[in-house]
Amino acid sequence: MTEVLRPRVKYVIGPDGSPLTVADLPPPGTQRWVIRRKAEVVAAVRGGLLSLEEACSRYVLTTEEFLSWQASIDRHGLAGLRTTRIQHYRQ
Repeated sequence: MTEVLRPRVKYVIGPDGSPLTVADLPPPGTQRWVIRRKAEVVAAVRGGLLSLEEACSRYVLTTEEFLSWQASIDRHGLAGLRTTRIQHYRQ
């Protein structure tokens, strides 16, 4: 089993432009997902701070849920993560 391992980064640039480390991420078991927390997790995975599998395990997310956050950011920016606007953005 050969798996390419990427070197772990120490920090990534968060959604607000500041450095984001593992210690700055939402705590494991977070249940209340506000826009900022979702965006921090997406930035951490995109930047290599966490793998997708680690993020899903740490936060008890499905892959589909995480990918929907990522797609919402790509299509609509941070406002796309607002749960009250999901229906508006789906149209």
